[in-house]
Amino acid sequence: MSQKTLHDFTAKNIKGEDVPLAQWKGKYILVVNVASQCGFTPQYKGLEQLYQSMGEKLVVLGFPCNQFGKQEPGDEAEIQGFCDLNYGVTFPLFAKVDVNGENAHPVYQFLKEERPGILGTEAIKWNFTKFLVDPQGQVMKRYAPTDTPDKIQKDLENATK
Repeated sequence: MSQKTLHDFTAKNIKGEDVPLAQWKGKYILVVNVASQCGFTPQYKGLEQLYQSMGEKLVVLGFPCNQFGKQEPGDEAEIQGFCDLNYGVTFPLFAKVDVNGENAHPVYQFLKEERPGILGTEAIKWNFTKFLVDPQGQVMKRYAPTDTPDKIQKDLENATK
């Protein structure tokens, strides 16, 4: 069997529909675990700007997660409403997932195996950890929650030159 890529996975979107991630083959993909009540929540604005400015080359995929300080307590409709109202989010949002533990979503199991964090730990440390995936579905880089969308945009501009 060939090595897996992100394109091999399917995830439920915020409306509960199965979405094959292969639909974004040929684009960079930025996968982010998001939360509505986190100190990093204002990054939604920068992520949306990044998505808008790099639209042809990049898609941002937001995966709400309630595993860190219970900072995403709402259901999918509440999450969607919050993102629309406060940040005008138009990038794809998915159903709430676990990113750590035995119930971690397969997308996150794959991302963490491909790009472990500091000291080789695979666990996601907090909300707004980001993974940049290349157009072939390979994980290029893992970003800390403190890494802003501006930093990622610079990396993308260098990668797409």
